[in-house]
Amino acid sequence: MEEFIEYMLQFGNLNKQQIRFISSKAIETELKKDAYFAEAGKVLKQVGFIVDGILRICYYNNKGEEITKIFIEENNLLYNLRNVPSTEYIQATTDSKLLTFSNQDWKEISDTIMEWDSIIQKITNKSLIQKLEKVSPLISQDATTRYLEFMKKYPTLVNRIPLSYIASYLGITQQSLSRIRKNIR
Repeated sequence: MEEFIEYMLQFGNLNKQQIRFISSKAIETELKKDAYFAEAGKVLKQVGFIVDGILRICYYNNKGEEITKIFIEENNLLYNLRNVPSTEYIQATTDSKLLTFSNQDWKEISDTIMEWDSIIQKITNKSLIQKLEKVSPLISQDATTRYLEFMKKYPTLVNRIPLSYIASYLGITQQSLSRIRKNIR
């Protein structure tokens, strides 16, 4: 819970009473590797904060190939702003620990703490900027450059998640990724 409160305090102020109220709504949740936090076609019924572990957002293209869109590390929120069925999956790539809040509890926090929506808006803005920084340069680069950029942006992930997920994220085959890794050592 401490990690979550510290994270939230980066974006706004909360007093002890508000922190106790938020803490009373949080549920510690473990997600085993390969388990889903969210599934395509379903409305996400909870908000999650990653305390430990790595999750990925992925989807299936029209050829049925699994595509990894982005990785989400510790100290990040997972939530559905529009409350509509998801078009993507959120899957644990490692055993993970999360704090979760039901959507109803999240709304109650929002209704009770006046600054909450402002804090969430700041987090959302920061997340969108980070997402754009991680995704957009990959489109125009060759595979080796994409991998080197991936290692810069996600320095802790290379040894923590399966290479197949990294290859999917980079838009290359696992064999190509193995060749690239061999050539840059």
